[in-house]
Amino acid sequence: MIKKIFLSIFITSVISLISAIIITLLLIGKKNLEHIGFIIAAAAVMIIVLVGISFFAAKKIVQPIKNIDTANPDSKKAYNELSPLIDRLRKQTGRVNRYMTELTDSREQFSLITENMKDGIVIADPKTTILSCNSAAYQLLGAQPLTEGQSIYALSNAEPFRRCIQDAMGGLRADIIISTEMGDRKIIASPASISDTLNGIVVFIMDVTEEQALEKMRREFTSNVSHELKTPLTTIYGTADMLANGIVKAENVAEFSKNIRREAERLISLINDIVSLSRLDEKDIPRQPEDVELYSLAEEIIGRLSRTAADKNVSAELIGEPVTIIGDRTILSEIIYNLCENAIKYNKSGGKYTVRISHIPMKAVITVTDTGVGIPEEHIDRIFERFYRVDKSRSRKIEGTGLGLSIVKHGVSYHNGTVRAVNAENGTVFIVELPIT
Repeated sequence: MIKKIFLSIFITSVISLISAIIITLLLIGKKNLEHIGFIIAAAAVMIIVLVGISFFAAKKIVQPIKNIDTANPDSKKAYNELSPLIDRLRKQTGRVNRYMTELTDSREQFSLITENMKDGIVIADPKTTILSCNSAAYQLLGAQPLTEGQSIYALSNAEPFRRCIQDAMGGLRADIIISTEMGDRKIIASPASISDTLNGIVVFIMDVTEEQALEKMRREFTSNVSHELKTPLTTIYGTADMLANGIVKAENVAEFSKNIRREAERLISLINDIVSLSRLDEKDIPRQPEDVELYSLAEEIIGRLSRTAADKNVSAELIGEPVTIIGDRTILSEIIYNLCENAIKYNKSGGKYTVRISHIPMKAVITVTDTGVGIPEEHIDRIFERFYRVDKSRSRKIEGTGLGLSIVKHGVSYHNGTVRAVNAENGTVFIVELPIT
């Protein structure tokens, strides 16, 4: 700008000087041409002076314009002629500042939200360059934080992950589950397009380890239930078919009928246990809390199981003191019943089981100890799973549904308590702790 103003002033001044020289020459006429050298010399000096004056004037003119503060323009510090421009500049600066503030706030809000998410979120451009990636994404995939400009493929080298990203880059929504050292991860990749033009992709990463484990348990449970239901039904059908076709001798009819009754009772027991588990799973049991005195409840249950214990030649002992908690009497009864029945089933002939009712600060404790064969340490953490068998061949010979300890676990959880099993010197100890409220 200075150069242009300088040239404008200089050229104007030179033109004016030349015009003055021409007029001077015309006025002095031919008689005074001997003074032409002096005039030319004076003109040269004037041109040099004009160069300096033009440069100084140009700087002087431009300086107020250069001094305008674009962030906070003030028309009072500039030429009056510049006031309209400065006013427009001030309004434009205000709008830009508002947009920048809103953009900064939006970015901060987005970062705050994504950084506090348990799920991972990654945004990449059409060239797979990561634009945004929260901490959860790195943690879930076990990846190190990436530097700016790296590809999304650097998050995982798993082939299913790469295929999922490639599908999204091709405009298709894709989701897969990959296994990592930390667990199972679900990847959902969606293209972000405007008017059929891909602008990037958004990828969500979720921890589905628990869901996958539950799905596996559901499949196993369904398979086991089908098998457990089929076994007594097959026996009942086969025996009934033999009776119906007159194959059974008259003296054996009573024995075959007892067999049908026994298998029917087993089937009813299994169905009842499945229903109890389902209700406990879904937490749909109406809560009707009442005061339940555990010592007398345990005494009642031991009495109910006295015949079963006598048939197995197992004795029972109840020790401790009266302890009252607020809970569901039916569910608490099932907890103690299944633990005692288990202690009888897996005990040895001539053995013993002991039920102890006690309390510690703010907790009631139910301890059931037997003199059975014990539980191998590698199985002790899994015995509360549905239909889990420590020794399948031995367990099949023992009557039961295989759901007793699962009912115990869910019943204890229903009361916000804990249950665990430990091996004693001679047998197994089950310890239930329930809050006293």
